[in-house]
Amino acid sequence: MKVSFIWFDMGYTLLYMQREITYQQALRAFGHNVSVEDLEREFHLTDKLFMREYPGVFLKPRGVFMPWLLGILNYRLGLSLEVCKLDAHWHGIQKEVENYWLPFDGVHEVLVALKRDSVGLGIISNWDHTARDILNGAELTEYFDPIIISFEVGCKKPDPKIFKIALERVGVDAGECIYIGDNYYDDAVGSRAVGMNALIVNRFGKLGIEEVDDCPIIQHISQVSEYIEIINKAGTTRAADI
Repeated sequence: MKVSFIWFDMGYTLLYMQREITYQQALRAFGHNVSVEDLEREFHLTDKLFMREYPGVFLKPRGVFMPWLLGILNYRLGLSLEVCKLDAHWHGIQKEVENYWLPFDGVHEVLVALKRDSVGLGIISNWDHTARDILNGAELTEYFDPIIISFEVGCKKPDPKIFKIALERVGVDAGECIYIGDNYYDDAVGSRAVGMNALIVNRFGKLGIEEVDDCPIIQHISQVSEYIEIINKAGTTRAADI
């Protein structure tokens, strides 16, 4: 069945945080200098650990999960610091950054191309009340209809209900859809439960998700069009990883 509609996750699918550069600044204030490259790798691995082992924790208040996450991150970096003091300092730096969430390179170009090919685009995201402001700040809102935010509809991925709400909004068969996200356990598991097809974006290849062996993986959103072309030609949405 031909792909006619693509649903996207938000964080680390379309958008990324300016967290490494700001965390680097915070660490320097505490006497430690860590490269952005090392921070990117360790944040990624810690993210994937939390997605796999502690589902839903990123929707909790910052004070619940951030000291926990930073404790693991710092341990992996070989640092021993007072996490709550460090986080408070880091949070102050973050608040001074305009548009803390930015679109990945190439996102706008990919979305324009998909719309030009008459592919419908929507968002299904686990997010709070800030979601629409972030999308507006990144100039992404215009591409998507509908935009389904967990905070607004009262359910969250991987609950099939949020995917069913999205499908009902557009009246598209689940088999014609692909859901693209970075969290296998929320995104692939949830979307497949209603008959959608899933595609995982993991910019470090298999790093951090070595256990995932039943879902196509791409490293950058620019590969989406290539993937759609493959599955449309094959007449199936279970193509091998590209």
